Amino acid sequence: MDTANPALPPPSLRTAWLLQARKHPLVAAGLLLGLVAVGVLLVNSIVTLLAGTASLGLREGLLAGSAGFLATAFGAVGGLVLRKVGQRTEDSMLGFAAGMMLAASSFSLILPGIEAGTNITGSSALGALTVVLGLGLGVLLMLGLDQFTPHTHESCGDCGPGSDRLSRVWLFVLAITLHNLPEGMAMGVSFSQGDMSVGLPLSTAIAIQDIPEGLAVVMALRAAGIPILRAVGLAALSGLMEPLGALLGLGLAGGFALAYPVGLGLAAGAMLFVVSHEVIPETHRNGHQTPATLGLMAGFALMMMLDTALG
Repeated sequence: MDTANPALPPPSLRTAWLLQARKHPLVAAGLLLGLVAVGVLLVNSIVTLLAGTASLGLREGLLAGSAGFLATAFGAVGGLVLRKVGQRTEDSMLGFAAGMMLAASSFSLILPGIEAGTNITGSSALGALTVVLGLGLGVLLMLGLDQFTPHTHESCGDCGPGSDRLSRVWLFVLAITLHNLPEGMAMGVSFSQGDMSVGLPLSTAIAIQDIPEGLAVVMALRAAGIPILRAVGLAALSGLMEPLGALLGLGLAGGFALAYPVGLGLAAGAMLFVVSHEVIPETHRNGHQTPATLGLMAGFALMMMLDTALG
């Protein structure tokens, strides 16, 4: 007797999460560890805030996150004018964004993190180890969120538990959320100590690459059959994760001293995960590896120059 019944409703989201946790116990444990670490840092920052010693760069961090939102919205509105962008051009734009994120992770997050960790611990090895710890937490956090958040990709379809219970629009929105969260966190962490030489070049780079990214999101949503005005609106609203992520980043690194280099490493790890796991594969799936790679190199070079000029 065939027990398969295609008419059965999909499992609830809670049941889907439990099944996913049993299927990937190490990833589930890593996500739990990352969430606990984030929670500890946030609680410590809240205590610091209540004690009257709030983060030095709160205003600047929120302004940076808002700039990221406005840049994303500006790129999204461009979708009203550019009704059609060639796939080669889109892949080149995403490659450019990936290059800026890679350089920002290196020059504006990892290197300042190592310097701060070295100053705090008095040892270059311990300073680097502190940032590596943050990198690991960032990767664990994003890997877990990727495995346990229902979302969709053009290249591999729907992913995550419960994806069959959500509309394709919401799956796209959640995918964009996962992409934008690390950028906002990076801006918040970079301003958490009020250091403009760290926060300004990083936030400028993220805002610049958010423009083609917002346009690319509109094109992806339209390719999925979403009407143009709705696609522009969703792409613009996705930029709200930038100021929200900035608040999270400010909270992560606004507590005890070592939280700053750990927070910088965490933001860098999250961004590197997104670039390697999401952006670069997306730019290579259509056979445009060369223009995408050239775009990546251009974005990397521009970010390096911005870090030198503004840092």
